[in-house]
Amino acid sequence: MPVSTRAVRVGLLLVAFSAPFAFGQTEQPTPPAAAARLLRSDPLHVFSQSVQELSNTVTKSVVQIQTLGYGLSSDTTSSNDKADTSTTYLTPERGVGAGVIMTPDGYIVTNAHVVQGARRIRVVLQGMKQDNEGDAHGLIDAKLVGVDQLSDVALIKIDAKDLPALQLADSSELKQGQIVFAFGSPLGLENSVTMGVVSATERQIDPDNPAIYVQTDAPINPGNSGGPLVDVDGKVVGINTFIISESGGNEGLGFAIPSNVVKSVYEQLRTEGHVHRGEIGVAVRGITPDLQDGLHLATSRGVLLEDVTPDSPAEKAGLRVGDVVTGVAGKAVTNVRQFSLDLLEYKVGQSANVEVLRGDKKLAYNVKLIERADDPQRFADMVTGPDNLVPRLGVVGVTLNREVQQMLPDLRIRGGVVVAAKTPTAAVLGEGPEPGDVIHSVNGEPVGDVASLREKLRAVKPGAPVVLQIERDGQLSYLVLESE
Repeated sequence: MPVSTRAVRVGLLLVAFSAPFAFGQTEQPTPPAAAARLLRSDPLHVFSQSVQELSNTVTKSVVQIQTLGYGLSSDTTSSNDKADTSTTYLTPERGVGAGVIMTPDGYIVTNAHVVQGARRIRVVLQGMKQDNEGDAHGLIDAKLVGVDQLSDVALIKIDAKDLPALQLADSSELKQGQIVFAFGSPLGLENSVTMGVVSATERQIDPDNPAIYVQTDAPINPGNSGGPLVDVDGKVVGINTFIISESGGNEGLGFAIPSNVVKSVYEQLRTEGHVHRGEIGVAVRGITPDLQDGLHLATSRGVLLEDVTPDSPAEKAGLRVGDVVTGVAGKAVTNVRQFSLDLLEYKVGQSANVEVLRGDKKLAYNVKLIERADDPQRFADMVTGPDNLVPRLGVVGVTLNREVQQMLPDLRIRGGVVVAAKTPTAAVLGEGPEPGDVIHSVNGEPVGDVASLREKLRAVKPGAPVVLQIERDGQLSYLVLESE
């Protein structure tokens, strides 16, 4: 009787699975524990177990940040016989974000926008059991150490010790497709982790802004801001900061501040309370095929020096217009944003070794970084103590003297107070002055120095409006605030 091919195949399979019996061997039952170990040794279980262990380690260093502030809201009403009327009232504003513990003694990095405008900042440690000074929810009050709006990085501090801290990785070593994990409190859901890959290592969102981000498809939602993006070693490769979404939720386009940027900003915030940004005095642009052909450049990699500012550190060091910057401190420069990021790693006063190609000659120059002329934080070092504090506005001010005037462009009005920094508390409501602003008057009364600014603010009765005349970037304007 003919045997079908299918029957032969089935027979072979049966023989294969029953081979021990064909040779007279007795099947030994596998103990349950051994079977479980065998099952867990397959790649999928090994990967799952590794992710669990990573999450258990990292999540202890991730905190939830809760903020409380106040804002002005308005209701507009109308009727058939009455014009629209608007009522403005004070409402509390609460925010939730995340942060990552940087040191065992309580320094925590988060996003500047997480703590911006907060009157009170509190932290929830993962797995915290005991109350803090009778607080039933285990919330710990934090103080704001410093904020850098340009990088969107802030540093806060809690009174604690022996906290589990995470290490910062070298974000320049990131590779596209690398597995990463995002930790935080999305939509207020404490202690969450998501997994994805690095979609791009150096994503520039705004062509006019050299800031770059690590792009990831790891799900990030509101509330993840300030939390860490970590690699498989549990090291921080970035701080989650924003998403691009048409729905308001995760669509696979999440962005994190690279850890190398975070490191530079964090170290300056911790030691000085603010960030100084340096420059060498050059204007650069990327090299296009047309530029390379038209200028007979020997390479298409690097950035072209379009201008070298007279009497700048770059000119003094020997850089010239037309040079192609190919590297900084031995690390190759591939584009404009990479060059900006490389310089960001240097503090003002330090020198960067800049490698250039001039024709077919390879040259290197040590170029000293100086304070950026338009950096509002350059006034912070002039603060000498409590006498510079203006509590009602929540700012630190510096009297506009001759030394300060030399650091500013020509002012429209002589005299006033320059805002050197902001503090986390204020006794007025509304958008107040920003660092770099010059306050010329309060409710029409000219301001001569910090002491007179405080005096004029004290004269304003509680609940009365505070109108500041300020000068910002050469333009005069009024800020209308409401005193508490």
